[in-house]
Amino acid sequence: MRRLMMTGFLAALLSAAAVSTAQAEEDHKSEAMKHATAALESAKAGDAAAVGEHAKAAKDHAEAALKERANPHLDAAIKNLNLAIEHSEAGDASTAGDDAHAAMTHLKAAEKSF
Repeated sequence: MRRLMMTGFLAALLSAAAVSTAQAEEDHKSEAMKHATAALESAKAGDAAAVGEHAKAAKDHAEAALKERANPHLDAAIKNLNLAIEHSEAGDASTAGDDAHAAMTHLKAAEKSF
């Protein structure tokens, strides 16, 4: 009986861990999308510095989601966010916004692929 209880306990623990990991991954993807959207809005306002700040935050969350589960769309989003950061540092809000928009497309695809 004790062995059965321990097996049940371990199964429940593993289940909870799997759900927790999936939730954390969703949170990172969601946060990445929020910041990528904010980067795009900042680009529309012509604020290159704000685009860079939001793109960096989006990239951090996308990388965290990627560590939890590999996904080629997250890889592509990170590449676009790197471009957004580079273009924002060069003062090109418009191109940085295009890069943020491309990252958003990949983040949406990443959400659908799970």
